[in-house]
Amino acid sequence: MHLSNLTVAEVDAEGDERAIEAALRPRSLDEVIGQARVREQLGLVLEAAQKRGRAPDHVLLSGPPGLGKTTLAMIIAHEMSTPLRLTSGPAITHAGDLAAILSGMNEGDVLFVDEIHRMSRPAEEMLYMAMEDFRVDVVIGKGPGATAIPLDIPPFTLVGATTRAGLLPSPLRDRFGFTGHLEFYEPEDLDKIVHRSAGLLGVELRDDGSVEIASRSRGTPRIANRLLRRVRDYAQVRADGVVTLAVAQRALELYEVDESGLDRLDRAVLDVLCRRFGGGPVGISTLAVAVGEERETVEEVAEPFLVRLGLLARTPRGRVATRGAWQHLGLVPPTTPGSADEADVTLFDQ
Repeated sequence: MHLSNLTVAEVDAEGDERAIEAALRPRSLDEVIGQARVREQLGLVLEAAQKRGRAPDHVLLSGPPGLGKTTLAMIIAHEMSTPLRLTSGPAITHAGDLAAILSGMNEGDVLFVDEIHRMSRPAEEMLYMAMEDFRVDVVIGKGPGATAIPLDIPPFTLVGATTRAGLLPSPLRDRFGFTGHLEFYEPEDLDKIVHRSAGLLGVELRDDGSVEIASRSRGTPRIANRLLRRVRDYAQVRADGVVTLAVAQRALELYEVDESGLDRLDRAVLDVLCRRFGGGPVGISTLAVAVGEERETVEEVAEPFLVRLGLLARTPRGRVATRGAWQHLGLVPPTTPGSADEADVTLFDQ
């Protein structure tokens, strides 16, 4: 049975985490909680396109993972009553891959490209013409005998999502008619999201339990929904099924999510940085080896949140722990230069 024909509770009973996440997504702009500015701007773009009877301008959505970029792409297709085609930048390794996708598009379709900044350069250059002129040149053959065959494409809407907008070349970025940047959510909005998801999942949730989950969700709806499901499991197995403040606290402690939202990896990074390297500075690769993770995992998953909380700083010499990091671990900061202070916390990509 298709997902849309199932209730959230039925999807949840099947235990498919991806399907559950999809079932919890808002289906329209009116259902979206938070991101008020982007929601209003995007609503105007879609309403104007509907009144003109044309496909909306191409849309670029940027922001950290888990804030709703894929959800908004689905909503755009839903609001325009058109099919949504999904792919990702890493999957488009050749221009021919993109040509195959575009040749199957129908007028008004929405094409969603996740991680669009990771698309190959040849495909990227083909996309320029497709976005602007709704045409691509397919090259047949190689060398002097190669022939370019023009291929017309029906007007469509490209929705690109990126976590690193700065990596997009200007010619591509300038071809998007609307660019929306998603910000981290406030605890009040996350509280509403947790309540909404609890209602869909049939979870009995007290207000204080919802606030506790929201406060540890790192400003991210995806994490809030995941923590809600884990707390729900704990409540069903080790309590009476009701998510209260005490139940949420015990459950999140079991799953190693502390009061600030730091998880095992976050604390491991801070612990190694402070205890083993005296607060730094230390290179990101060395830090990753010390905690037994890949460099990309530490750099893209743990580091942004630690920097946002003011527990970690990037300096020209490497990563350093701030005074807040030492305090968070219950340690006394060193008196000698090493941990980050006001003179050390200049952000620097290294």
